[in-house]
Amino acid sequence: MSSTPDPAAPALAWVKSTYSGGEGGQCIEWAPEAAEIHTVVPVRDSKHPQGPVLVFPVGAFAAFVGAVRRGHFDAS
Repeated sequence: MSSTPDPAAPALAWVKSTYSGGEGGQCIEWAPEAAEIHTVVPVRDSKHPQGPVLVFPVGAFAAFVGAVRRGHFDAS
């Protein structure tokens, strides 16, 4: 995982997560085209688009999303 975006990288098309609520809180965005081209998934806070970007290997991000879909992180 990296938290520093490459300043020489071209601009990415960011997509808001479908798991983000519409009320303006706890929203993340990811850049799917980076996953297709570079085999990494950049993720950022949609409320702070100029802030840090976390970059995950595609496999790790896919495992995380799968766990979320299965409810592994739901509050009890």
